[in-house]
Amino acid sequence: MGEFIGREHELATLASLLDRVRAEASSGRPGRCVLVRGRRRIGKSALAEKFVGRSGLPSLFYTSARADSRTELHQFMTDVAASDLPNRGVFAETAPDTWNGALQLLADALPGDRPSIVVIDEVPYLMDRVDAFEGLLQRAWDRFLSRKPVLLVLIGSDLSMMEALNSYERPFHQRGTEMVVGPLNPYEIRQMLRLTAADAFDAALVTGGLPLVCGEWPRGASLWEYLRGALANPVSALLVSAERSLAAEFPATTQAGEVLRAIGSGERTFTNIARSAGGISHSTLSRAADLLISKGIVTGELPLSTRPSKERRYRVTDPYLRFWLRFLGPHMPEVERRRGDLTLRRIVSQWSSWRGQAVEPLVRESLARLLPDGKLTEAPAIGSYWTRSNDVEIDIVGADRGPIARRLCFLGSIKWLDDAAFDDRDLSALARHRAAMTDEPTPLIAVSRSEVSCSGLAAAYGPEDLIRGWSWGGSRGEITRSG
Repeated sequence: MGEFIGREHELATLASLLDRVRAEASSGRPGRCVLVRGRRRIGKSALAEKFVGRSGLPSLFYTSARADSRTELHQFMTDVAASDLPNRGVFAETAPDTWNGALQLLADALPGDRPSIVVIDEVPYLMDRVDAFEGLLQRAWDRFLSRKPVLLVLIGSDLSMMEALNSYERPFHQRGTEMVVGPLNPYEIRQMLRLTAADAFDAALVTGGLPLVCGEWPRGASLWEYLRGALANPVSALLVSAERSLAAEFPATTQAGEVLRAIGSGERTFTNIARSAGGISHSTLSRAADLLISKGIVTGELPLSTRPSKERRYRVTDPYLRFWLRFLGPHMPEVERRRGDLTLRRIVSQWSSWRGQAVEPLVRESLARLLPDGKLTEAPAIGSYWTRSNDVEIDIVGADRGPIARRLCFLGSIKWLDDAAFDDRDLSALARHRAAMTDEPTPLIAVSRSEVSCSGLAAAYGPEDLIRGWSWGGSRGEITRSG
């Protein structure tokens, strides 16, 4: 396995920031900062390690361990001493007893005549444990660190806290470029695992594109071959990654965990989630849902149409976590007693119906990346539509904006079955639902895992078409913007 398949775009982004440091080395403030955020176990730290290794420059890599402030400071000093910063000896001569002093002294340890790299991993832990850490970091950056030719890389898994670090009226506002590291996308998974386009989408639904989980998938193996091996190993990345991430996210927030499990089990409406989570109150569920949404674990979606709606539905954003919550988490005891065959049998029996719904967000995101493509023009908003009674459901809605559109661009249906074509009956059902939603002759499209055997569609897409939308970008969710 190429450890960084699909990460060349991110490495190039970091390299371009380092080039700016080099180009401005003689200026008064050559330093640059990048704020890297992404879900846990997505490969942020490994990306930084790879980048530092490629650079060949003096560097410091410090990772917070969620300890108290004094313990963290001691570890920081230890890591500086073990680094290859040319002036690291200043910490031995003047051992700082505060973070303010340590960050100031760090600037003295950096070379002034050539670039260097400083990585601080799990910054949210420091924000949580060190009093006024954001202000201390801002002061040290403005007065000392930015005056050295250094690239400061701040990494965090708590998405909301990392976003807040660079937000308006916070001490570190506009001092760093933001970078989001996403999972490996279906195109990258296909390249890594040597799969067909259709099978790559299946792999994306199971692994979520997590590098550690993908790394255990034998090249060219089918989904069922992979699952058979992973379920026979109680410490496989497929089984333990979600447990570790959830334990880190919700060490004491049990209500949020209950709500997440309810959504992961398949409940989508507020009422059903409350019932599944043990009949919790409206206010408690609202707080828990807001927390899950702020952390990027859950999203609450509204129907996309020309009419306003309050029929919000919730879903787990990460495909891997969604798979784990449905099929693995509730049945860990049987896996641990070496009966993963029971778990596999259950997945096989429910796979087709679960996959049909789970793939819908991925299909819509694929279309958003693919369009315009010669068949359809670009649709600024792509979502879906449903009514409270679910008597009308449309898998794909393309519109000029959302969730309340002025104009509908196209409507579509997804049929993601192994050996069943999208046929005239499917088209007739889609046309009936269009008539219930709008009087306009909005173009109809189909997405099928197998084939399309009817005429009268504005466009039709299969796995090979969809995967092209991922072939000319970075990893899923990867964006950068300057602060």
